[in-house]
Amino acid sequence: MTEQKSSNLWNRALQNLQIAWNKIASDNKLDNEIKLTPNLNQNDHKKIIKQMNACLEARGGEVSARKRAATLGFAYLSLNDEGKKKFLTILSLEYGTDSVLIKKAIKSLFDTEKNDSQNLFHAEQKLQESLKSPRVKLLQQFNALPDGIKFLVDMRSELLLWKKEKPELRGLENDLKLLLSGWFDVGFLELKQITWQAPASLLEKLFLYEAVHEIKDWGDLKNRLAADRRCFGFFHPKMPEEPLIFVWVALVNGISASVQSLLDENAPLGDAQIADTAVFYSISNAQSGLSGINFGNFLIKRVVDSLSKELPNIKAFATLSPIPGFSSWFEKKMTEGKRVFSNSEQSKVLMEFTKTDTVEGAIKSIIQNNHWYKDKHLVSLVREPLTKICAEYLLLEKRESGTAFDSVAHFHLNNGASMERLNWMADTSLRGIDQSYGLMINYLYDLNLIESNHEIYRLGETIAASQTVKNLLKH
Repeated sequence: MTEQKSSNLWNRALQNLQIAWNKIASDNKLDNEIKLTPNLNQNDHKKIIKQMNACLEARGGEVSARKRAATLGFAYLSLNDEGKKKFLTILSLEYGTDSVLIKKAIKSLFDTEKNDSQNLFHAEQKLQESLKSPRVKLLQQFNALPDGIKFLVDMRSELLLWKKEKPELRGLENDLKLLLSGWFDVGFLELKQITWQAPASLLEKLFLYEAVHEIKDWGDLKNRLAADRRCFGFFHPKMPEEPLIFVWVALVNGISASVQSLLDENAPLGDAQIADTAVFYSISNAQSGLSGINFGNFLIKRVVDSLSKELPNIKAFATLSPIPGFSSWFEKKMTEGKRVFSNSEQSKVLMEFTKTDTVEGAIKSIIQNNHWYKDKHLVSLVREPLTKICAEYLLLEKRESGTAFDSVAHFHLNNGASMERLNWMADTSLRGIDQSYGLMINYLYDLNLIESNHEIYRLGETIAASQTVKNLLKH
């Protein structure tokens, strides 16, 4: 989907939300609109604070509360980025916790005798209440509005972008994350299969949210939803047409080694009933505002359960995954002048061809040619060293926590998968060449080993990998 189409989709959704909220705010023929300048000038601050106070006073019944919240939300949607930052700053600074009340509640708790259970209970309640900021109470009011949860998810995505430049927003962002973590507990989520018969509005969002392998057009999308393919997503009851995270699955025979073959629209249609392997070839988080709220691991396990029941002939569950950090890591090593590879017969041929004295230098001289991956001879020269260096990156490079440095590797290893096979020239798209020189990896989900693999990885003992992958470390 083009950038213009994506923009149109967002604008249409925003327009629908504004219409719905404006209708609630102006019910009973009362004009409650707050007229603001787009960048929220100084004179507008008092209007915003007045409306926030009105929301917190909670006068009247449920209908009145919804009207006040809708009026405030509609005002926020009318602002540009500068105005939204000022709005959120007011909410963060003016409606945070009261340190005086917190200290008083703590003192009361410490002063209460341990055997005085009734007063101890009341003291604990007072402390809990003092720790709940007014801004949290205000944010909760949007939950009752149409698409109110989606509004808060999008608000957090903006906070995540802006909190670095405006540290005063961090408390508000954290409050919102805690709220959303509760509302988006995996127990509330529904697993749905997305098919070609889904509403067009939902299918459009697959274009927008696909983060791994771009969907070119409707023909490409239809191919990914064919009879030998599956797409599953998690949905929240309050966001029924907004996928939270979704995964694409190919039903094939044997573990796939090329994403281009999986996405080939001209390839013959497979038979899901005789396929023996389910290959997860793309997982995309659709809502940036839910970053840090992890339900991807539950998605894979639920999809495995669903496919196992639907297609008992499926015996293997594997991924064909990108290695997004590999090229940047390797190029940083080359810049630092660090040796990461020892010589082999093939590397000697490579160095002789490029007239360089290190493997890294030889590789660098080849990949500087932007079209190297289209030259079969150059591809054959760098295949062995790049594959072995990639194995080092995946198996040996760790973060301070002891977990895998590569983010995708960490995700799958933490979910109990093992490294099964590195695939050369598995993604020949510009993105695949840029991020990992075309290399991709299969992670295998062995149902009998998932729990033990997860525990071993969590303890930092080792990374589960096949002997084929481990052998790549032997130069």
